[in-house]
Amino acid sequence: MSDKVFVRLEQRAVLEVGGEDRRAFLQGLVSNDMNKVAGDRAVFTALLTPQGKFLYDLFVVELGEVFLIEAEAARIEELRKKLSMYKLRSKVSVGVAANTAVFAVLGEGAAAAFDLGAEAGAATEFAGGTVFVDPRLAEAGLRALLPADGGPRVLEANDFKPAPFEVWDAARIRLGLPDGSRDLEVEKAILLENGFEELNGVDFNKGCYMGQELTARTKYRGLIKKRLMPVSIDGPVPAPGTPILLGEVEAGEMRSACGHSGLALVRLEQFRAQGGAGLSAGGAALIAAKPKWAVFPEGE
Repeated sequence: MSDKVFVRLEQRAVLEVGGEDRRAFLQGLVSNDMNKVAGDRAVFTALLTPQGKFLYDLFVVELGEVFLIEAEAARIEELRKKLSMYKLRSKVSVGVAANTAVFAVLGEGAAAAFDLGAEAGAATEFAGGTVFVDPRLAEAGLRALLPADGGPRVLEANDFKPAPFEVWDAARIRLGLPDGSRDLEVEKAILLENGFEELNGVDFNKGCYMGQELTARTKYRGLIKKRLMPVSIDGPVPAPGTPILLGEVEAGEMRSACGHSGLALVRLEQFRAQGGAGLSAGGAALIAAKPKWAVFPEGE
C-alpha cells in the first residue's frame, strides 16, 4: 500500500494495568514473556483457559508506569473482571482506558514517520500515547494507542489520511492474521492452529502460565491437524462457522471475511490433497492458501 492511511479500530479497546507487581502478575497468566515488554517494545500474546484454549488475543506495551493492553472492545469489561479476579494480594490495578482509541496505521514509510525501524514490535511514545510496529508481522503495519479525541487529528497532521475499516480488514485477511473472536472460537481454539507461534505470540522458554501444558504438548507432540489460512471466495460469502467441504469430506470451518476474501480453519490433510483447491462452503467455491510466514507440519 503506497498511501499512508489510518483506520480507527472500533472493535478494539485498551486496559491499563499498573502497580509494582504488574509484570510478574501478567507473566503468570499470558502466553508470551512480559519481560520483553518496554516503552520501546510491544508484544502479541494471549490469555487462555486453564485447559489451554483461547480466551483473548492481546497486544501489550509499556507507557510510563503502566502496561497498555489492547483487546476486543466488546469483551474489555469481561477481561477487566477476569484479570481483577486473579489479582489476589498482588499490588496491581486494572482499569479500562476510557479515552484511549486503537488505530491501525498503514502505508509505505509509515514506520519511518515515527522514527521506527521495520522490526516487529518496535514501539515509541507519541502524542500522549504509543505507536508500535505490529509485533506479529511487520508487513501488517503499525498500531497506535492514542487519545480518542485527538488521535485522528494528530495522525492527519503527520500526513496520514483516514480510511474505512475495510481497508485494514482486507489487508490483514490477505496476510492471514486472526482478529480476536472473529477468527478464534472462544474456549475452543488452540493457539498453534492459528499461527501464534510464527506470529510471535508464544514463548516456550518463559516458564509457567495459564494453559501452558496444552500449548507445549501441541507443539512437541506434533498435534496440529488444522490451520487458519486465507481463502478466496467465488460465490456468496459464507457466514462464520459454515462448514467447509472437499467433495463430501469435512475440511474445516469458515471464519471472518471481507469482500470475496476470508479466513478459514482448514484441515491440513484436505488442504494438501488438492493444494487448497476444490473446497466449498455453502454455495461458494473456495481456494485456500498458506500464509507466507506460516510453517506447516511436515507432509505439506
